[in-house]
This record gives sequence, C-alpha cells and structure tokens, in this order.
Amino acid sequence: MRIIADLQIHSKYSRACSQDLIPHNIGIWADKKGIGIIGTGDLTHPLWLKELKENLIESKPGLYRMKDNSSRAYFMLTGEISSIYKFGDKVRRIHNMILAPDFEATDRLIVGLEKTGANLRSDGRPITGIKCDQLVKIAKEADERIQIIPAHVWTPHFGLFGSLSGFDYVEEAFGDYSKDIFALETGLSSDPKMNWQISGNDKYTLLSNSDAHSLRKIGREANVFEIDEEKISYDEVIRIIRNKNPKEFLFTIEFFPEEGKYHLDGHADCKFSCLPAETKKMNGVCPKCGKKLLVGVLNRIDHLADREFGFVPQDAVPFKNLIPLEEIIAETYRVGTGSKKVLQIYEGMVKVHSEFDILLDLPKDDIDKISDWQVAESVIRVRNGNVHIEGGYDGIFGKIHILDPNLVGTKERVGQVGLF
Repeated sequence: MRIIADLQIHSKYSRACSQDLIPHNIGIWADKKGIGIIGTGDLTHPLWLKELKENLIESKPGLYRMKDNSSRAYFMLTGEISSIYKFGDKVRRIHNMILAPDFEATDRLIVGLEKTGANLRSDGRPITGIKCDQLVKIAKEADERIQIIPAHVWTPHFGLFGSLSGFDYVEEAFGDYSKDIFALETGLSSDPKMNWQISGNDKYTLLSNSDAHSLRKIGREANVFEIDEEKISYDEVIRIIRNKNPKEFLFTIEFFPEEGKYHLDGHADCKFSCLPAETKKMNGVCPKCGKKLLVGVLNRIDHLADREFGFVPQDAVPFKNLIPLEEIIAETYRVGTGSKKVLQIYEGMVKVHSEFDILLDLPKDDIDKISDWQVAESVIRVRNGNVHIEGGYDGIFGKIHILDPNLVGTKERVGQVGLF
C-alpha cells in the first residue's frame, strides 16, 4: 500500500502562519493532496496540543485520525524547536523536528523542555536556548521512541549545515547523541542528488517535508512509503525511515531545488544572484552595493562536497522533482496562484483525483478530461523534468517556466518546439 507522508507542517500558533491551519482543515487538505500521513506540527504549544487532543483519536498505534471522520488521513504528532546558543566561535541557530509516538510521551517531553526555562507558549515553533545534544537527551528521557531529526538542514539562517550559523557535520552539533540521529530533512533548496555529494551523510536517511505555513503548501515536498496496511503505525514509519530500504521507502517528492528561496547566492535588495564560482570571484560581495552576499545552499554543498555531482550512493532512496499543481496551472495561464481561474481548475481536478495521483500517475488524456489540454501538457512536462527555473536566492523563490509564452493558447504548436 503506497502511503505519502508529509511530517513537517505548522499550525495557526506559529508566527507568519495561516489562521486556517486547524486540525479539520489540515485533514481536508491532506485528502485533497493525497497524503496518507500528515504531521500535526507544533506539538509543544499548549493551546495547539489541547486542540489536537480534542479533535484526534488514536486509530493505529501512534497514529491518529479526526474524531468526526472528516478526513481519511492519519496524523502523526510532530513539531519543531528553534535552538539559538553560543557554540565555539559563533552563535548557532538550528531548527530540529520532533516526532512523538503518543500524547503521553508529548506531555513528558513538554515537562522536560519547560524545566530548561523554554517558553513553549511563545510560538508554535518556540525559540529556546537548548543545545542540539541537550534536546536529544530531553527527548529520550521523556520517551525513547521520540525522534529528533534536523530540519531543512541547508537553510542559511536556521539549518544544521547552514552557511550563517550551522555546523560542518552532525557529530559537531550532537556530540555523544549523534548516534540517535538517523535522518536529515533536506529542505526546499536542495534535493537528494545534491546531498549525495557528501559521503559523510550516506548513513542518514534523507527526508523531504513541506514545512507548510498555509494549507495550500501542504505536500509541496513529501515522502512515499510502501506499508502493509495491517502494519501501519508510528513505529513502522520510523522503522522504514531508519532502514531506508528503497523497497519500503519508495522515493521522496522534491521541489526542483532551484525553486527554493535559498538555492543560489545573492542579495535580494539589489535583485542580484549568482552561482558559487562567481561569488568566489567577487570575494562574496554584491557588485551593486558592496554588501556581503547571502551564501546559498548550492554554494554550501559545494564547499562541503567530497564527490562529484551525479554520484549515487548504493541503495539510495530515489526521488522525483515536482511542482505543486496550483503552480502548474498558474504558470500555464500566466496568472497568480491565488486567481479565481487557478482555484476553479484546481478544485475541479482534485474532486476527481488527488493532487499526487494527478502529478505522479494519471495519464495525459485523463488529465485533459478533468482540466484541459494546456494543463495536461504542463503536468506531463513537469513530470518529465521539462522545465526552466530561474534560481531562488536570499529569501526569494525561484521562478518556474513550463511553456513558452508564445505557445499558450496555440494548441497546434505545443510539443513541437523545445523549451527555452
């Protein structure tokens, strides 16, 4: 049984997140997307935890469903902790995911975190002074089955390997507790192929999650498992992630990394971006204003890489680059993702098939039947990797180009010319 899992989202209690992120809505959107297991996010926030306890009931060991049966999706108790602390010669800012097996373990975890003085009411993703190794210690003392996974590890500001405040390797951050770290979340601005350039990361499973701050962003990255329906449980999901067997962990669903907002080096104020080689030539300085460029994910991976791009480790979990369906529709018609046209087409399509069924599996003719020939053409082009993306940088998402603007509305020419 194929199960798509997005284990990292946020709730309405996290800053800069939609107030629509409530359990009922999250479940509805998980169904629209075709997600079988969705993370709750923000499990340490007392008000959000109260809502989760009121709305969810355990359906499988360690996995929950809506009490009102409004969604088919399983919920896993997950969250994220922001750690800011001095280590060595600089201040570190690291985000870590938390996966918990049940509400009882979560309650014990919260007690342990609050003993450090952490203000868990401040935000769904609380800012703490807890060091990475200390966080694992607290989690394991609460329950051995709680897992800590470094989040969006390459993000410059808050990633484990980020250019601004990160570390060069896992052991440097987690010390004796690095033995308890078995997975890394790659983030939107990198994909597994980029990560495979670093041999030290071979022992870790590479996860992809949406880190959604709104309902429509759920599932923009995800993980695809093969799980026996009779065995579905929290422990089974953790086992599959830990073992990273491609027969059970089928693949991850990835952004095209260029679309991520920290892929290239650059300076947003000057609308300038560049590749790592150019950054080196310019000594890391913006040629327009003379200020320091923000070093992006591509550069940071190049710095730590000890392999050529294109190397594939033995038994590596495969991946597929996709673009969310609403973005595909918007790009096809050269309109905003929030436009009425996009919303109408999208809602009509996902009433018939889930978004991931459309993006991953549905034949072109069947996509045409629930949308039109232009959207069908765009979906297939994305599925085949026939896209052009202007790389994102310094907090600015990359720009996607699927169809040549001259082809939109001209059916006879689609497929007869190459892309850009």
